[in-house]
Parts: sequence; C-alpha cells; structure tokens
Amino acid sequence: MGVNPGIKAAIGIIAAVLVAAALAEASQVFAPLAAAAFIIAVVWPIQKRLQRGMPKLVALAITIMITVTVCFALASLAAWGFGRVGHSLLTDIARYQAFYEATVAWLDGHGVSVAALWAEHFNVGWMLRATQYVTGRVNTTLSFWVIALVYVMLGLLEVDDIRRRIERLENRTAASVLLGGGAATAAKLRRYLMVRTLMSAVTGLLVGTFAWVTGLPFALEWGVIAFVLNYIPFIGPFIATLFPTLLAMTQFESWPAVFGVFVCLNIIQFAVGSYIEPRVAGNMLSISPMLVLFVIFLWSFLWGLFGTFIGVPITLAILTFCAAHPSTRWVADLLGGADQVKPGKLQDS
Repeated sequence: MGVNPGIKAAIGIIAAVLVAAALAEASQVFAPLAAAAFIIAVVWPIQKRLQRGMPKLVALAITIMITVTVCFALASLAAWGFGRVGHSLLTDIARYQAFYEATVAWLDGHGVSVAALWAEHFNVGWMLRATQYVTGRVNTTLSFWVIALVYVMLGLLEVDDIRRRIERLENRTAASVLLGGGAATAAKLRRYLMVRTLMSAVTGLLVGTFAWVTGLPFALEWGVIAFVLNYIPFIGPFIATLFPTLLAMTQFESWPAVFGVFVCLNIIQFAVGSYIEPRVAGNMLSISPMLVLFVIFLWSFLWGLFGTFIGVPITLAILTFCAAHPSTRWVADLLGGADQVKPGKLQDS
C-alpha cells in the first residue's frame, strides 16, 4: 500500500525546513565548504590542463596562485576606488557639516528633532558596539576564506580520485547521476560566473558613463566600484548607489539634482540587476528568473552576505542533480528549463 501523497508532501516540507535550519545554525561549517565547491568547479579546468604536463602539486600551486591573484585583484580594485573617494570625502568634511547643520535646522523648523534622535540612537555605546561588530566580521571573513582555501587545495587534489570511486560504484544509476550531475553543475557554475562578470562590467560601464556625463567627480572610480560590488547581489549595488549620492550632496547645490543622481543610479542598478541579469542568467542556465531572486533572499537569510552570492550556484546544483534522475526531474522541469542534463551525459567534462 502506497504512502498518501499528502503525507509525502508534508514529510518533504518538514525535511526541507530542518535542513534549512541546520544550514543556518552550522553556517561556519557549511558556508566555507560551499565556497570551496564553487571555486573548485570554476578553476578545475585550469588544474586539469596543467597537471597533464607537470606534477599535480606544481599544477595545484599554480592554480591556487591564479585564483588568489584574481580575488586579490578584485579586492584591490574596490580598495583603490573607495580609497580615492574616501580621501575626497574627508577633505570635504566641512561642507558635509554645513549640509548637515542646514538639514537639521530645516527639520527642526518642521517639528522633527534630529538632535534628540541622534542622542538616543547614536551614542558612544552604539559606536562601540558597531566597531566591535565590524572588527568581528573582519576576523570572521578572514577565517572563512582561509578555511575555504584549505578546502579548495584538498578538493582539487581529490577530484580524479573521487571520480574513479564513483565510476566503481555497483549502483550504476547513482554513478550516472553523480557523474552527469556533477559535470553539468560545474559547467553551469562556470557559465554563471561568466554571466555575473559580464553584467558587472555592463553595470560598471553604465555607472561610470553616467557619472562622467553628469559631471560627478571620480567617474572611473564609481565605475570600478560598481563593477566589483555587483558580484554581491542587492547589497553591493546599494552601496555602489549610496556613496555617489553622498558625494553629489557636496557637488550639486539643489536637492532635485541630488535626488536625480540617486534615482538614475537606482534605475541603472535595477535595470541590470533585476531585469536584464535574471533573464540572461535564466535563459543561459535554465533557471526561472523569479527563482533567481527568491534564492538570493533565502540564502541571504541563511548565510548573510556570502549567501547573496552563493545562493544561485547552490540552486543551480540542486536543479541539475534533480534533472539527472527520473524520479526528481519534475522539480527541474518545474523550476528550471528544458536545457537540463540527462543521466549518463557530460561524464567527461
């Protein structure tokens, strides 16, 4: 006698909730592992090609060096842009003070006591807690990437061994799903990063061009900042929009001009990030654009800032493995598209 479909659905929902809770509670364990799996999928073709003509450890050292260099270059671009802009903001501190005093006077004249709100919420204790939080986040981030890098090094050394062990499995269906799904997932993750890089370049170009046309200083820096931060969905574009608006407050004399800068930058970010990119990524990677937005919010809730970046790759992996087995292919057909891996395909990727 079969199990009632309603009971099966309830069990599935409960299991999903429990898994999500476990992932959230053990984020310090699973998040670096997910980051390492993503990096391995992206850089494995380099490692594979290099180790054909040199010892595996030498190839590993070169691959890790390339990976770290690319990540460091992106971080350096962001640091350069923020450093240039930050220096300008500090030199204009007097203008910001005058702007703040004029705003406070206007608000006080309309019955809004900013001084009282500032004293209540932005006291020394708040500043101390904020400093401690930022320091803790920096330490956590450094530990995160050190652990992820160790996972990457060990994982790259074991890719071939894991594949051979899977090929020797007596359960041929499981072996086909693991090999086909794994190869297809790696290919899709590389395509995802390509799309993300392309959309980041488009965003940076549009933001830099807008800043140059409107006469906003540091047009090149704003373009570079928008390019780098666009790798972090929603939060990155928000930061890339906020800081040019702050600078516009000291450069333009009227509120309408400042508001226009803010609106135009948000239109650029929205058009690329919420309209063009989900559709380009959805068409190339066989995933629903609405699902793209949903998983970003979901994984941000589970894993914070890192979850905003890794959410779509994780979902791609889940859908690809679902498509590789007949019993779960309906999930990929419902949430993805027709371009899904079949059992036994792409085993040599």
